[in-house]
Order: sequence, then C-alpha cells, then structure tokens
Amino acid sequence: MKLGEKIRYLREVEGSLRGLNRAMSQQELVRAIAHETGSKLSQSYLSQIENGSRPHLTNTTRQLLASFFKVHPGYLVDDPEGYSPELQSEVRHLEDKLDLWLVAGAERFRRDPELKQALLTIAQQEHTRESLLLLESILDTPGLAPRLAEVLRPGPRDQEANQGTNQRTNQGSSQGASQGSRGLRDQSGKGKNGARKAGTKERARR
Repeated sequence: MKLGEKIRYLREVEGSLRGLNRAMSQQELVRAIAHETGSKLSQSYLSQIENGSRPHLTNTTRQLLASFFKVHPGYLVDDPEGYSPELQSEVRHLEDKLDLWLVAGAERFRRDPELKQALLTIAQQEHTRESLLLLESILDTPGLAPRLAEVLRPGPRDQEANQGTNQRTNQGSSQGASQGSRGLRDQSGKGKNGARKAGTKERARR
C-alpha cells in the first residue's frame, strides 16, 4: 500500500471514529490537526501526499500525522515491493491493526447500531489488545457474563421488577408518613380532651 492510500484510509477510519459516517475531508483533517495539536499542515501539502506527487514525508510531518491518527510512525511510508501485511511484525503494529480491523468491522455491520458502537468503543480504547483479552476472561469465567449483563444491561423483566420494588418502597414510605400524621393528630386530640376535662373539674369544685 502506498503512503497516499494509507492517509486516505486513515481519514476514513477517523471519520468513522468521530461519528461522521464518512471519511474526514482533507480540509476537516487540516482543521482538526490545527485545533487539537496546535500544529499546521496545509491542505495542498496533504493533497500532494495523497496523489503521490510528494512520495515522502518529512520526519516532523510523519510524527505529527502518526500522533494525530494514533499509529506508529513507521506505518506512514510506502510498503516495499512485494510486501504483505500478513508478514508485518505482530508486536510492532498489533494495536494499529486491531483498531483498523475493528473499525472496518463496525462499517461492515453499520446496519446494527449497537454492534457497530460496541466495535468502535473497543477500537477507541488505549490498549485494544488488553480490552479484548479482558473480554475473553469475562466470557471464560462461568456465570460472570450473565451477572454483568443483569447489572449493566438489565432486561425488561429486571426493569419491571426494579420499578415494582421502587413503587412498594414509595408506598411504604407514604403509609408510614400517613400513620405518623394520624398518630400525631390522635395525641393532639387526647391532649386537648384532657385539658377540657381538667377545666370542667376545676369549675365543678368552685
């Protein structure tokens, strides 16, 4: 893959990660780099890179683009003749490959919004490989995945049960408050009756 093709592909990936559902335009990329890094890159320079008229990046530009796209600087060069991505060092570029693979999967399943978002969320993690290994550990632990699902993604029955519990709690609180009010009124009434009786007795003695 040529350098220009890689930059175009990274613009597509970045657009998906930012929720554009399309590739970032060259102008959008230039503006984002200026806003988020404080560094400037002209659109004409970017266009020359992508169309192949400028086949090489300066070291400063390579570091800038690698930092923005969160890829290894060594990725931003033309692949050698006869190069196959399958022969690439798994250690050096594993995170980048996983992220690109997840984003590509998200686009493939874009008709399923929840699955698409799940794949993009994993791709946006700083340590993608560790996130996937953690998911494997969760699924391999008997009973853990269902318990997490009940807490993090409660189904309709669980939501109804929680609502019922809340309603009963609220009803109990209301009943307790009502009984307390009646008790206060009863005590108040007894106090008033007692005062009236005491006054009657006093007048009778007089």
